[in-house]
Amino acid sequence: MMRTLITNDDGIDAPGLHVLARAALDAGLDVTIAAPVRQSSGSSASIVAAEEDGRIAIERRELTGLEGVAAYAVRGGPGLIALIAAHGAFGDPAELVLSGVNHGANVGRAILHSGTVGAALTGGLNGAWAVAVSLDVGMNPTQFHWDAAATATIGVLPFLLERPRGTVLNLNAPNSPANRGIVEAALAPFGIVQTTLSERDAGHIRLAVEDLPNTPEPGSDAALLAEGWVTLTGLDPVSQLPLGFEAAEASARLSQGASPGTS
Repeated sequence: MMRTLITNDDGIDAPGLHVLARAALDAGLDVTIAAPVRQSSGSSASIVAAEEDGRIAIERRELTGLEGVAAYAVRGGPGLIALIAAHGAFGDPAELVLSGVNHGANVGRAILHSGTVGAALTGGLNGAWAVAVSLDVGMNPTQFHWDAAATATIGVLPFLLERPRGTVLNLNAPNSPANRGIVEAALAPFGIVQTTLSERDAGHIRLAVEDLPNTPEPGSDAALLAEGWVTLTGLDPVSQLPLGFEAAEASARLSQGASPGTS
């Protein structure tokens, strides 16, 4: 059986985590659960943790409906959890990391800030296959179809496992018992919500999240998700951007007395 880490950024008690773990078990995966002890949304791939004497607190848990499954509440974010899992914190390193099911979509370039995505990217960076899984619940949901996202995730695993180790997918599902299928999608320029400054005084600020006023770019993950598709996007954990920097030319400029900021 494939060793699989189930994590999230909504915390160890989040229902989406439990549904995803049960779906993985039903698919015959060897599941270990490790998730933040509390809500860690927006933590990206941070490896900051609550430490005491250099030690990170980890508490063994027994989760309802997942009796007998090794589960750990960690005083750190999902990126840290994926990192320490890769170094054997919960037994042999996982071959597969499933992060979610997140409470809310993770689409567009704003996924940079997502702890759900951060855990998957960290897993991929350390040689595991990984999927970040999110459910588009909107701002005021009245029901949650976690199974829709979990089922779609299990369905794409054969496709994922045909790719090289380190491949990372970002999957978003509509909050509906049915969907139009799975489609590959490009990242939208933005997400589907925005963070705004709602309160400010001399001693503190307060942030709020609200819907973006614009219509998603056609064909993007945000647009296709809104149209009822499960969206699938391949992510590169770390990529290099060629700059066209010529070292010889720069050295010549400096030897002539030009400062870096002059033209």
